[in-house]
Amino acid sequence: MAYSVAVVGAAGRMGALATRLIAASDDFTVHARIGSADPIEAIDGADLVLDLTVPAVSPEVVEAAVTRGIPVLVGTSGWTAERLAKVRTRVDGLDGAAVIVIPNFSLGSVLATRLATIAAGFFDSIEIIEAHHAGKSDSPSGTAIRTAELIAEARAERGPVSAPHADQRARGQQVASVPVHSLRMDGILAEQEVVFGGTGETLRIRHQTVSDASYEAGILLALRALPTTRGLVVGLDSLLGLDRLLGLDRL
Repeated sequence: MAYSVAVVGAAGRMGALATRLIAASDDFTVHARIGSADPIEAIDGADLVLDLTVPAVSPEVVEAAVTRGIPVLVGTSGWTAERLAKVRTRVDGLDGAAVIVIPNFSLGSVLATRLATIAAGFFDSIEIIEAHHAGKSDSPSGTAIRTAELIAEARAERGPVSAPHADQRARGQQVASVPVHSLRMDGILAEQEVVFGGTGETLRIRHQTVSDASYEAGILLALRALPTTRGLVVGLDSLLGLDRLLGLDRL
């Protein structure tokens, strides 16, 4: 069976990439290519919805899909823990509702974030530096927000990170107590570095995206998981079963 997919944000860079992947696949077809000027009703009749819009629009797309009973995959950045909590409350009350939120479709990025959460309990000084192309409208990135929130979760017993002089704007924006510094400039696609400081040493976990091709496998993996998903699922790591692969489910 081939599932029809309505791509919302199809005119953007990621939307165009996803549309090409869907059209070239054997298990999906393009139901509609929806841009900012198109009515959201264009998703009607689709089997699945793929949201690749902007943070201000994404919640509306999710609500439209959930209301219609259409599973939705969200690749839009900017979904904080607070926003996700509202979606979880919404879908938990609906039989069959499905929302998958993926802050980053890159396997390498997901692994780097997971490694950062493993290291988080061993250092008190932790900061994130993330860089994207000049056209990215939101900052911090969804990946950095997700990384910071997971670091805070991993440090729940140890407490917030050490972030001196947090009142100074140059110290970045604190997300779950972690200072995050954002660069938006030409010549960069996507990069993130998490820096850990300890007594007499530093640890750096860095991921760099050099081509949009790094997102392709993650997009298809998430789309293929969507028809059988129930409730809210966050992160490509959940679909990959990283806890099981790393043995963390036995801790």
